[in-house]
Amino acid sequence: MRIAWEERGSGRPLLLIQGLGYARWSWEPIVPGLADRYRVVFFDNRGIGESDKPAGPYTAREMADDALQVLDEAGIGRAHVLGASLGGMIAQELAAAAPVRVDKLVLCCTIPGGDATVPMPAVTVRLFAEAGALPPEVALRRFVESALAPGAPPELVEELYQRRLASPPDPVGWPAQAAAGMGFAGVEGQITAPTLLLTGTEDNVVDPRNTDVLAERLPGARVERLPGTGHLFFWEQPDDVVRIVTEFLG
Repeated sequence: MRIAWEERGSGRPLLLIQGLGYARWSWEPIVPGLADRYRVVFFDNRGIGESDKPAGPYTAREMADDALQVLDEAGIGRAHVLGASLGGMIAQELAAAAPVRVDKLVLCCTIPGGDATVPMPAVTVRLFAEAGALPPEVALRRFVESALAPGAPPELVEELYQRRLASPPDPVGWPAQAAAGMGFAGVEGQITAPTLLLTGTEDNVVDPRNTDVLAERLPGARVERLPGTGHLFFWEQPDDVVRIVTEFLG
């Protein structure tokens, strides 16, 4: 599997794993701040960007193997790992399957998997149902809007919309990635890495209550909520995210 990745900064390695339909460019708001202290490695998941896009469905476990491949190619034995949304599911699989490779774990706006998962908010369920009947550009803008908090600055919506237009979802890769998220049943085994759970209080894509479920499953996990932010809170409050993450990682 060819996985496109890059790195910035120096220090302890920090691997970033993105979610459904977003390539590595989408980490831009927080990479500079994190790279001041860490060797930040970030990549395109299979199915998007410059990485291979094999036919699916994919699984979060397969995508965790891709993340391990990136660590191997970068010559990194052990790293902090931060995953968002689908990337948080991949990060859980990585931490459970290869605990010796994970130092500290940061799970952002993600789910525990299986029956314990709090369902997707109704507003986004309706959007998925309606999207097929909408012009593609209209559907894409609405997905951008739904990923931000209600009332997000119009200039932020427009910036993300234009970036998504320039890096559209792959017709093969997007549904294959979506299958990995829908099929995530939770990890087998335990996650032993110290864990930080981050969520936006106005997330309309992943119900914020999933963070509470994860906290129950991960004794000792630290929970941080970013008031007034949505699913892409690292675009809405990047400075706060960098501060919270660096304080946790140390």
